[in-house]
Amino acid sequence: MTIAWLNQAAANPDENARQAAKLRQSQLTKPGGALGRLETIAIQLAALQSRAQPQIEEVQISVFAGDHGVAAENVSAFPQAVTAEMVKNFARGGAAICVSARAIGATLEVINLGTAHDTGLLENVNNINLGPGTANFTQQAAMTEQQLAQALAVGQQAAQQTDADLFIGGEMGIANTTVASTLACALLKAPTAQLVGAGTGLDQIGIQHKSEVIQRALERHLAQINSPLEALRRLGGFEIAALTGAYIACAQKRLPVLVDGFISSVAALTATRLCRGSEAWFLFAHASAEAGHQRVLKALNAKPLLDLGMRLGEGSGAAIAVPLLRSACALHNEMATFDEAAVSEKLP
Repeated sequence: MTIAWLNQAAANPDENARQAAKLRQSQLTKPGGALGRLETIAIQLAALQSRAQPQIEEVQISVFAGDHGVAAENVSAFPQAVTAEMVKNFARGGAAICVSARAIGATLEVINLGTAHDTGLLENVNNINLGPGTANFTQQAAMTEQQLAQALAVGQQAAQQTDADLFIGGEMGIANTTVASTLACALLKAPTAQLVGAGTGLDQIGIQHKSEVIQRALERHLAQINSPLEALRRLGGFEIAALTGAYIACAQKRLPVLVDGFISSVAALTATRLCRGSEAWFLFAHASAEAGHQRVLKALNAKPLLDLGMRLGEGSGAAIAVPLLRSACALHNEMATFDEAAVSEKLP
């Protein structure tokens, strides 16, 4: 399977639409800047959607699931069986992202790329089955080249098949904060202390052990990593690769992305290293309580919309932020201008 599509450039935001949106903001019945970031969000969305009056009506949420071989190193507070169990929960509509998707009227799809425990055939779940999870990257590369290409392509397809106004990627996979932390350490050349956190609820002893496992993996692979793609293959996961592919495809097809928390942000960081200019298409939903998220956000020059202490994943924080984007669009589109309302403008 080819990965040549990764070489396609990201689209450029529409500067004419950006300027038209700026002009409209200057004419609305309020002091300039009075709506704070809601104004800049509307202007950014206008540039990304190529229309002076942006909208967030149709939202696509794609949740990618996959297991990780490094779970064998006891780096999670939960057993690996939880990944498959949560895929079943997604299918039943009982997970947080299912509730949030219903609340905002989003289209939700669940894609299982490979779990260690068989889920069986499930309604509302697309089973890809790249293997029973990745390999334990303390011993070998997490993915083969073929698995990496397939996972990236799954994300690409998720982005290409939607005509939504906004894309949200979610993830599920026990031990994936370990994987995301390791990948971020490699991409940022940062020490583990900056990027390792509690994940699903480790205590300090567990965090120290997790850090030691990550350090072992880095020592094993760093000398062989000569590109961001190889870092993803050796240290990533099926669902993180799929998210990366989805984000790149969104940037190529002019589809704005609302990035969720820590793991999704690491995928976004990987996407920016593989596809120059893709960062222009990313909005960041929230600041995760996971320790390494601030370091990754800084590297992306990202300012998240919310800070609610969330650390669930699944795309849940991004879904919670959608009403904020919709409010920004509604205020931008529906407020009267000074001329329309016969309101005097600011004195010169």
